[in-house]
Amino acid sequence: MTGWTAPSAIERELHGAKERGDWSGYLDALARAELFLPQSRARVDADPRQARFHPSPHDGSLAVWTRGMLPAPDADTVFLRQSLAWFANAWDERDPAHLAVNPGTPAEAYLTTTPADRARWRAHWDAATTWGPEPGAVHALHTGGPLHGPVAHGLAVGAHLAVLNGEFWNALGYHGKGYTRERERLRGSWGITDASGWFDVLRRMQNAEVVSPVWEFALRVRRVLASDFAGPVEVEHWRHAVEYGLRRSAEQAVEPKLTPEGVTIAEPRPVAELEGEIAGVQRLIGRIARYEQRFRADGLLPEGGWVRSVAGWDHGRASQMARWGLGARYCTVEDTERAVLRAGEAARGSYRSWEELSAGYLLGRCLHFDEEEFGEWYASSLATHLTLTTDPASPWLNIPWR
Repeated sequence: MTGWTAPSAIERELHGAKERGDWSGYLDALARAELFLPQSRARVDADPRQARFHPSPHDGSLAVWTRGMLPAPDADTVFLRQSLAWFANAWDERDPAHLAVNPGTPAEAYLTTTPADRARWRAHWDAATTWGPEPGAVHALHTGGPLHGPVAHGLAVGAHLAVLNGEFWNALGYHGKGYTRERERLRGSWGITDASGWFDVLRRMQNAEVVSPVWEFALRVRRVLASDFAGPVEVEHWRHAVEYGLRRSAEQAVEPKLTPEGVTIAEPRPVAELEGEIAGVQRLIGRIARYEQRFRADGLLPEGGWVRSVAGWDHGRASQMARWGLGARYCTVEDTERAVLRAGEAARGSYRSWEELSAGYLLGRCLHFDEEEFGEWYASSLATHLTLTTDPASPWLNIPWR
């Protein structure tokens, strides 16, 4: 097909090997690629452990698809992710005579499935050094996914997780790692087992209600001080302002209030509880200041820069949660698009650039996971930030913030 644009690097490599007649190279590329097997969703829901072969009624072959060739998700058909070695081991003499890879496309191949063929598949699998898109790199759909515009912007808000996990950042019609694995992800990490649970978590992320309100309170105090004094805020000034704010709030809470039932007076908070809260927020300020110092040293923040908000951690996860719900079939493509657009709008309301969003996302992630160890949680987030701010293929370098 003249002028065909491969959806991704996976299909481009397969197509190039086929055009050269390099079938050994084709199998090398196929061994490194994820292969997605279509299944009836009803049957998978009834028995998630069983993968079934459904030969084509036209030619009797078994069709599989690489990641970039997957169709838009629908309610009835789902896909299970497998490897070439899995097919080599699962096949027997009763199964189809051909494995059809991306049938009907310029990258298609109909592979014979004799015992000798399957042994060759296993040999190519054993020689492969990677499987699937490389984690930590920018991967995109060149066709079949938005590269510019509001939807692309909303998807790029979630690019930290897409890059970290080795996924197409712009795949709106998302299948992820396959239906059962996407359901396992949501159940294991978020306790989500149905559509209502998914929507509840998504809504809370969209409203920045999953990140700690204490973190956001501390940062909001500093934003107000920076605005009032039109300049940098010293850590001690910040700490004193937080203490004053908490004490004043506690005083106001017990002031008499006139209500339809009459005058009401609330019980004052225990002194130890208030003092403990003040001490805790002041410790948090120290942690934030130390992270920001490291951020500046590592190029995450400019000299004198500081983090405006940690809401970006929720905005970025909301963009991804919108897609994860689709992969698990807890929503439709239309639901995902609306949620992605909202993630983009929320991020633009909180930050002024991709770099500011990234710093807010990273601070939230580190406060939750890293505990000032500056270990793998920090290192992986820093590497992702640097990739997204320097790789010419990064959406952050190709999509305007506003």
